[in-house]
Amino acid sequence: MAQLEDNYTKVSNVFIVGFPELQLEYFHMVAWFLFILYVTTVVGNLVLVVMFVVEHSLQKPMYIIMVSLALSDIGFATVALPKLIARYWWDDGSMGLYTCQFQRHMIHYFGSLNSLILLTMAVDRYMAVCLPLRYPMLMTVPTMTILTVLSWLVAHIFPGVSSISFTQIPFCGPSQIIQTFCDTLSLAALACGDKSQLLKAAYATAMFILLVPLGFVIISYFCIIISVFHMTNGQGRKKTFSTCATQGCIISIYYIPRFFIYSTSLIPNLSMTQSSRVATTFFYSFFPPLINPFVYCLRTKEIRSIFCRWLQSLHGIKPKSSKIETVPKLK
Repeated sequence: MAQLEDNYTKVSNVFIVGFPELQLEYFHMVAWFLFILYVTTVVGNLVLVVMFVVEHSLQKPMYIIMVSLALSDIGFATVALPKLIARYWWDDGSMGLYTCQFQRHMIHYFGSLNSLILLTMAVDRYMAVCLPLRYPMLMTVPTMTILTVLSWLVAHIFPGVSSISFTQIPFCGPSQIIQTFCDTLSLAALACGDKSQLLKAAYATAMFILLVPLGFVIISYFCIIISVFHMTNGQGRKKTFSTCATQGCIISIYYIPRFFIYSTSLIPNLSMTQSSRVATTFFYSFFPPLINPFVYCLRTKEIRSIFCRWLQSLHGIKPKSSKIETVPKLK
């Protein structure tokens, strides 16, 4: 490390601290927990991807969104968890500064991507419920494929803005990342001098990619609820409410904690301890990727039928013929 003129120490490597108050005797137990979390997340989402490729009956707009979300969750877990596992398994939390910056970019890239995917999912549900007759014509497989590809490309813009800023500023010691991975707030804490402009720019970018999709999501679900109240079919109303409630919980877990994490550094009288910030970030980052396959997929009747058919085939049981529904319905 080279000394800067203003008595700062230039950072060339950083160390992922993880959970700052965790005692040494619990390191291996936490490492096993993180390893199981990673394997479960990857396998659960990968099963959905394989099922989508193998079963042609699932190649529909709604399932394209689910597969896109599954791939995003696999990518996020793969970027964030292996280094954290190594930190607690072998006390290997060190990484180069540029590697940390790349991880920061990818962390926020997948976060932005998930926000766009949730927006696409809300629009799809709005059209399916409020415009049921026009839905098959408007939301086709090619249309959904284009929307998905655009989401994966556009999501690079938002973290890319702050990534350019981070490459142009010097970083000073201490070289500890008080977080489970490199993100904007933890990396900005290492920046030399006044970092207020950097934080404000990052906050504005984060709020844009969070609040703009969230606004459209809220409007779409509000329209869905109004349409549900006009339904004469009680069973259809119950299923639609069940779908909205489930997705609403996931959306709340995704958006609300992120807003508080990013706002604590800029809003007066709003503060969080380091441990609570790390724990909150860990929860909203890794809990949704873990449960998404179960919430969005195992509750889908068509996917459950395919699972049963696969299990019956493994046990040599001849599956019963059943009518596959055209539009996925959630119980």
